[in-house]
Amino acid sequence: MSTHRSVIKSAGIIGLGTLTSRILGFIRDVVIARLFGVYSYAQAFVIAFKIPNLFRDFVGEGAANAALVPVFSEYRQKHSKEEFWELANIVLNLFLVILAVIVLLGVILAPLVVRMIAPGFIEDPEKLAITIKLTRIIFPYLLLVCLAAYCTALLNSLKHFAVPAFAPCLLNVSVIIFVLLFNSGIRGLATGILVGGFLQLGAQIPVLYKKGFRLRFLWRFKHPAARLIRRLMLPRLLSSSIYQVNNFVDSIFGSLARIVGEGGVAGLYFAYRIILFPLGIFTHSLSQALLPTLSAQALLETHDKLNQSLSFGLRMTSFVILPASVALMVLSGPIISAIFQGGMFDSYSAMVTSRILFFYSFGMIAYAQKRILQSCFFALKDTWTPAKIAFIALVLNVAFNALLMFPLKIAGIALGTSISGLISCTILFVILKKKIRFSSAGEVYISFIRILAASASMGFVCYFISRAIYSAQGPTYLRLVSLGVIVILGLFSYIVFCLLFGVRELRQLWGWIKKREIPHED
Repeated sequence: MSTHRSVIKSAGIIGLGTLTSRILGFIRDVVIARLFGVYSYAQAFVIAFKIPNLFRDFVGEGAANAALVPVFSEYRQKHSKEEFWELANIVLNLFLVILAVIVLLGVILAPLVVRMIAPGFIEDPEKLAITIKLTRIIFPYLLLVCLAAYCTALLNSLKHFAVPAFAPCLLNVSVIIFVLLFNSGIRGLATGILVGGFLQLGAQIPVLYKKGFRLRFLWRFKHPAARLIRRLMLPRLLSSSIYQVNNFVDSIFGSLARIVGEGGVAGLYFAYRIILFPLGIFTHSLSQALLPTLSAQALLETHDKLNQSLSFGLRMTSFVILPASVALMVLSGPIISAIFQGGMFDSYSAMVTSRILFFYSFGMIAYAQKRILQSCFFALKDTWTPAKIAFIALVLNVAFNALLMFPLKIAGIALGTSISGLISCTILFVILKKKIRFSSAGEVYISFIRILAASASMGFVCYFISRAIYSAQGPTYLRLVSLGVIVILGLFSYIVFCLLFGVRELRQLWGWIKKREIPHED
């Protein structure tokens, strides 16, 4: 259980940093929403910012987790410090060359890229021109955020989580400050993102220097461990690219205003940011903290400890994400109106975004569990299977979006994404279950059913309380207070229902909070 305690401690550090970043991200999004609504400037920002986020996923959540962390962790255990830092420099130099080329091409090809991922903008020349201009200005941020993600991977392999966890906060602070300084112009958005990228990278460099890193230009890319990283990275890059193409599919369909209505791209963005709040705080933190542990356990002759850690990750994810998913479904309207509505974010913007949030919430558990399952595949150095399943998810997403956007408009895109996610997550679980002979699957099933029952019961409580005390017509502070009361009462009811339905994860979590240890299973 000391392993679980270590994972929880690491996840707690990452989670605190992510929580701080998400709160600041919420403030950033509220500022953007109230200044721009879901109209032209907001849509231009969403599309322009998607492209560097694509590569952040490649390097930060893709290569760092799937290839860099497991290889760096193993290399650090088996080789000297000098050899470890030599490898770190070789990989960094390779990244610098690749990223510089991508940034140059991105700036040159921005008009083509924007037309590909937002074809609906072609019908509005002004919106198209704004988006292309903003994309070209923001594109160098890609280099900064990818280098910051590389530093995060290196520090995580050294079991240092604090500074990398809090570094993304600097981006949000920067955007908030510059957007407010420049008011409703896009110059504030662009400047804030670029300055934030510099800060996010710069915050981690002193820590790396203290750990022993010294920048050296070593153009020897034939290092054995570097080759292993490239081999592991290729399928994960494919998997990440498919996931991001999946995300772009939503934007492509959302840009078709004639079919789905005006403001679809921005509505999808703001709703997805709400979804990412619980996912980022807990799921990203847990999967990131679990990966080094799973990587070490995968090297053992048997997979008994790996099974236990995977079961722990899946059950704890269900315990947190299922009630969050139900709450977001039931309270989609109050959440959007309380947080965003005001200024340019009018009642139409709130209606569009709340409908999207409702249907996105169905797929939250799939996204969360996939992160844990993928971490286990990565620890086993199997990065091709998640890539194949991601491709299946992409095909399903395109099919469901095309089918559902006509009857449900923009909400059909969110529902299509959720359905494809649930199907692909199920396939991933079935394959992994066979691969490692997952003996703990039974307790995961039982835990899921009990947590689902407690979450659904909590949903009814939230629904009736919101009907009784919430009004979208009141002032912002009153809406926020009412929403806070509903959330607190909902959380209390969830705890009560967990006790009634015998959800053991509540006792486990309380045991750790009280004694700083995970209780033994009965």
